[in-house]
Amino acid sequence: MVACSEGKAGSANYKTKEMKEIYFAGGCFWGTEHFFKQLRGVVETEVGYANGHTENPTYQDVCTDQTGFAETVHIVYDPEILTLAFLTEMYFKAIDPTSINRQGHDEGTQYRTGIYYKEEADLPTLQKVYNQVQEEVGQPLAVQLQPLENFYKAEEYHQDYLDKNPQGYCHLPVELFKMAKEANR
Repeated sequence: MVACSEGKAGSANYKTKEMKEIYFAGGCFWGTEHFFKQLRGVVETEVGYANGHTENPTYQDVCTDQTGFAETVHIVYDPEILTLAFLTEMYFKAIDPTSINRQGHDEGTQYRTGIYYKEEADLPTLQKVYNQVQEEVGQPLAVQLQPLENFYKAEEYHQDYLDKNPQGYCHLPVELFKMAKEANR
């Protein structure tokens, strides 16, 4: 668990409560971040690059398909409001879990899908949801389920991008944001 001391207040005692965290790669991180920010109980998000093989990558580096990084959203959440299972179920609503290195019109290894966890204790919950989705889809998923190896914060202009640029590009339909906003009210 992560003890958070600053950030957006998603619950009354955010600064003094124990929060949990998870990392989701779901294509372009602008829309993925905005999607998760709609959920009550998500108290902080940060976009960046996960599970690559270079140090301190830039967006331009990641776009070369040579670094191994995926555009990823780091989510800090209040486990008294949101469960990891619910967050993961919501994640699967926002992606095409069978698409390899592509979400919407975005294509390349940086747009692959993945669930990256820091706590080994989270794996059984993640695996259960993963298996349920795979059974529903009826074919193997193209979603990585792995421990987080590394994460580098993306450049500041990428943080909260759709809040700063409401008409900005997003591969996710607006209806998904509305659904997320109402999902756990």
